[in-house]
Amino acid sequence: MDFSLTDDERLIQDTARQIAREVIRPRAAETDATSTFPHENVKQLAELGFMGMMVAEEFGGAGLSTMAYALAIEEISAACASTGVIMSVNNSLVCHPLEKFGTADQKARYLSKLATGEWLGAYCLSEPDTGSDAARQKTIAVKKGDRYVLNGTKNFITNGQVADLYVVYCMTDAAAGHRGISSFLVEAKTKGLERGAKEKTMGIRGSSTCQIILTDCEIPAENLLGTEGEGFKVALNTLDGGRIGIASQALGIGAACLHDSTRYANERHAFGEAIGQFQAIQWMIADMATELDAARLLTWQAACAKDAGRRYTMEASVAKAFASRMAVMNADRAVQVHGGYGYLQDYAVERYYRDAKVTEIYEGTTEIQKHIIATGLLKS
Repeated sequence: MDFSLTDDERLIQDTARQIAREVIRPRAAETDATSTFPHENVKQLAELGFMGMMVAEEFGGAGLSTMAYALAIEEISAACASTGVIMSVNNSLVCHPLEKFGTADQKARYLSKLATGEWLGAYCLSEPDTGSDAARQKTIAVKKGDRYVLNGTKNFITNGQVADLYVVYCMTDAAAGHRGISSFLVEAKTKGLERGAKEKTMGIRGSSTCQIILTDCEIPAENLLGTEGEGFKVALNTLDGGRIGIASQALGIGAACLHDSTRYANERHAFGEAIGQFQAIQWMIADMATELDAARLLTWQAACAKDAGRRYTMEASVAKAFASRMAVMNADRAVQVHGGYGYLQDYAVERYYRDAKVTEIYEGTTEIQKHIIATGLLKS
């Protein structure tokens, strides 16, 4: 498999790296400390076309490859993981299913607004009692004439407090199990939709994560995304792409850990020399670099499979499982390299440590990824 980047992909990577270093990184500590949604970051990413990178140009997107998207997410996440996941959700979990499963009318009404960054999207699948077991949805949608009435609660919704449009999964036929799930497009201004309080999260504190409560929330029947009973298919297809985004976010965090650790190892002296001269430190840095490179190749493999039009469920799960573990391990090593300073909020590695953990949890836990991988191998 050829991982040579095209000229366009290198340009995207360079552009993302520049805005990440010059604009986003200087704001990252404050975003984390104040748990503030980074509106200005999102606005500037939208101006670069980064909020709808893979959306066709006819719908206001940049029409770029999944590889270009992965490269951009890594660079942005290396500077601010909160901004990285906001960008990932809008691209992978909202624009993608709308473009793939939406009607011409739905695309006309919503897709260009999302792709250009005029609107921001959120993805509502998890519930208080159903996370990994997504087939057991309790949120229901009942059709009444030309309307659907939605009732239920969605949990851990990234962008939840600021989104303009929600992709919401509901049970339309409880007796049919996962085949009774349908997906809907719900505007934030819809009566009966309520945003819960912002969650106090360990990391990615700028993501405005909250519950979404639906109480007799009426939407037009034409806001059904796909067909009735197709929601589980929509969700799984969407999450395959989303996992490439989260793997890329993990790459960014892991790369930032390596960068800060090598710099610190050269600057910090003990026993008369830079700590980078000690084998214990060298081995940690070597492991960080090796596992980062391996995770990047796995993520690029998944991105290439998606761009080639091949089935990429397995590749996405492998990349997400490995890259998220790498990010957690690199963050742990980065704190260790920094010693006592790594435990202080004055140093970015403390933030990386908290941000990294969620990559093993959202958009499918590591345990779910291993189940997908093992099941695929056993069936084949």
